Amino acid sequence: MDVNVLDLLVFVSASFVAALASQITGFAYGLVATAVWLQLLTPIQTVTLTIAFGPLVQGVAGWVSRPTPKWSVLWPFLAGAAIGVPVGITILTWSDPTIMRAVIGGLLVAYGLGGLMLPAIEAIKSGGAIADAGAGLLNGVLSGAAGFTGLVIDTWCRLRTWPREVQQSVLQYVGLFVFVIGAFCLGAQGAVNGNTISLLALSLPAVLIGTWLGKKIRDQVDGAEIRKVLFILLVAAGCALAILPS
Repeated sequence: MDVNVLDLLVFVSASFVAALASQITGFAYGLVATAVWLQLLTPIQTVTLTIAFGPLVQGVAGWVSRPTPKWSVLWPFLAGAAIGVPVGITILTWSDPTIMRAVIGGLLVAYGLGGLMLPAIEAIKSGGAIADAGAGLLNGVLSGAAGFTGLVIDTWCRLRTWPREVQQSVLQYVGLFVFVIGAFCLGAQGAVNGNTISLLALSLPAVLIGTWLGKKIRDQVDGAEIRKVLFILLVAAGCALAILPS
């Protein structure tokens, strides 16, 4: 990242907006942050920052009102994630950054379009724990390779049409598990360096303010409508990443 005032302003603003959006919609921190950060940072810096802030935005922020863990539902996702995250980080560290930007852009487009069409997609009732473990594995791979810690899990839970409290349990506890494994693997790869720590310190106040403000106003706005707007913006951002040169 070339240091200039405009880039820093965009970076910090994206940190704030991502934290705010995640509290209002219940998802999207990594998606929103990645859509902007990848215009400024390398893929490995982006994933490292997303995983570093994940426990704050998703875990600590909602710890007081955390759902009761449904271990009978959680264990297949955790087992899949334990394998998927190291695989994803290996892909990240070995891949060409330009190609990864394009791939991540394509994933943003696919997820945004899928989110807009999801209500029309038939619910999944079969597959049991094996299918859930497969979703956990794929979510782990995308978490490690792209920083999308909740992309697959969010979609899968809604396709399963589980009660809201079950979905929240899966999203929160699987997300925290992914953050812990991801942080360990990235640390082992040497991804946490002085530059990354400086970026963390720079954006931390924006993330804290965005998280606090989002929690304050989330009951006063229409989360479903905000989700639709975010899906449209993700499609646009994904197209930019996939098509425009880095």
